[in-house]
Amino acid sequence: MEHLIGTQHPPHRLTDPAETITVLEAAVPGLLRHRRTAPEPPDWARIEGALGLRLPPDFRLLAELYPTFVLAGFLHVPLPAPAHESRWLDGVDHELEIVRDWWEDGSSIGLSPHPAPGGLLPWASSYSGDVFLWTTDEPWRVTVASRNLEWWHYSGGAVQFVAEWVSGGLEPWALPELGAAVQVFR
Repeated sequence: MEHLIGTQHPPHRLTDPAETITVLEAAVPGLLRHRRTAPEPPDWARIEGALGLRLPPDFRLLAELYPTFVLAGFLHVPLPAPAHESRWLDGVDHELEIVRDWWEDGSSIGLSPHPAPGGLLPWASSYSGDVFLWTTDEPWRVTVASRNLEWWHYSGGAVQFVAEWVSGGLEPWALPELGAAVQVFR
């Protein structure tokens, strides 16, 4: 049976996208060598039109500066890239199918999938079956659905969440510690 553990709050919620990237790069120094020399925005109008909402600025900037990456052989952060928007949207649709299944069988702690108002929208996953989502009511927050059906929230953004998880500033409820080893997929 699913279980809501609680909500963690960052000491200071970062709202400047550039600041969140700087904090992530400090937590994951190996990531910096994969940073693009200039931002390469995917077709945000296409992506956000398909989703029916605007993605958070920290995530948008992360996608413009970095390719898809995996941390510590565990956390997979797929990022939309120019000319590959459909592939990213297909991945989101695949993860949304899982969220819809949870909703239908009552395992989603009462949170409905996107496109419901405030619905859950996946942004990352683990190779162990954990799913990292946004709860899309304002302000957006991270919602973690662990493979053990233990759920919890983080009241900051996705990029800050990853940075704090790696740096140890976050209690990884129902998740392992996350190292900074990075693998990039272009």
